[in-house]
Amino acid sequence: MAVPAAPAIPAEPTEAAPVRKPRKKRLVILGLVVVLLGGGGAGAWFLSQGNASKEAPAPKVPVFLPLETFTINLQGDGHYLQIDITLQVADQAQIDIIKSYMPRVRSRLLALLSSKQAEELASTEDKKKLAQEILAQVKLPFDPQGKPQQVDDVLFTSFVIQ
Repeated sequence: MAVPAAPAIPAEPTEAAPVRKPRKKRLVILGLVVVLLGGGGAGAWFLSQGNASKEAPAPKVPVFLPLETFTINLQGDGHYLQIDITLQVADQAQIDIIKSYMPRVRSRLLALLSSKQAEELASTEDKKKLAQEILAQVKLPFDPQGKPQQVDDVLFTSFVIQ
């Protein structure tokens, strides 16, 4: 009779095969990462679109009205002033109003400028003061019950005293 063979016991114990993580768990984690990234991107887009509508409106483009050159005899010892003035106004409607009353504007400014002496217009501060006086004259209403003009600034584009 034959002796049954004993099971073979390996001399060295073999390492157990590594346990493999199920693919299902890996897919779930990958899906969560995709959802989080997509949600973050959608949130960023939504917030950027919301801020675009709440931003301050673009600054208004300035509107300028150049006046014709003024040549004026100044008070005193025979000096004269040659000056180019540009008005910065609120909008095109103001330009139309001022243009329709241009003879009155020029008359006001000629009276103001001809009352000056050369020494009163020499320094930068004197020129700033003159610009404020011109601004006040141009803003005066043209009609007794009318509204003042919306003039923002007076700019000198040429200023010659001889």
